[in-house]
Amino acid sequence: MDTSLRHRVNAGREIVLHQTAFFRRQFGDVTSEWKLDDSRVTFADFAISEKIFAELRKIFPTDHLCSEEANPLEDSTVFESRYVWILDPIDGTNNYALGLAHCAISLALLRDGEPVYGFVYDLSRDLLIHGGPGAGLFAGARSIKPRHAELTEREGVIGMQFPMTTTSLQALQPLLSTYRVRSLGSTALSLTYTAEGIFAGCIHYKVKIWDIAAAVALLRGAGLEIHYMALNPFPLKQFHINDPIVPFYAGNPAFCKLVHGLKAGIGH
Repeated sequence: MDTSLRHRVNAGREIVLHQTAFFRRQFGDVTSEWKLDDSRVTFADFAISEKIFAELRKIFPTDHLCSEEANPLEDSTVFESRYVWILDPIDGTNNYALGLAHCAISLALLRDGEPVYGFVYDLSRDLLIHGGPGAGLFAGARSIKPRHAELTEREGVIGMQFPMTTTSLQALQPLLSTYRVRSLGSTALSLTYTAEGIFAGCIHYKVKIWDIAAAVALLRGAGLEIHYMALNPFPLKQFHINDPIVPFYAGNPAFCKLVHGLKAGIGH
């Protein structure tokens, strides 16, 4: 890891950790409203976004900073800097507002448009999972080795997101009728658990780039696969709030082979 990347990794880790006390304090006790895309947003989303970006801006003034809650609706950011940060201040905002602990702060570092490091703070475990390709995975300060969960009827746990179309439900029926399925309400956590080997894999349809960028770095750090059902968004060249959704499936080779055979991308 070169000096410029290491400097950003160390700073990003500390900056996310600076927000965890506030994140826990507001949990289940914060005002919220609904946006036009039928997603919930809270005061904490804006506050965490502002605080993280303020700290990053002081240290890395030429890096691009992108967030669903910070970038104007009418503006598209074309990347000119080599380094880009993509933040989801609260992934799983609906859970967060309701007092369900499966939610996360998700911060990704991209270099030349590719996720090279990710930070996902899991509120349910009070734990920061971070890592990236070439760096491996860490739980806090401890290096972890992914378990690479087997895809068996007894042990195969799969992450999915609902609602989904009838066509997709029909295509996924063999999975739904065979394996244990978890719908966490947080794409970042579903992918993080896949990277750690807690899940054998996950499949999500209605997601945006800020939902997945940090956890994609974790997945790459674990040496696992991710397949996009539409265009591969990476290398990312620009950022806009209304960019297309990024449906995907990810996990160990057995899971990805099974999903590919189901043609589960039809009708997403």
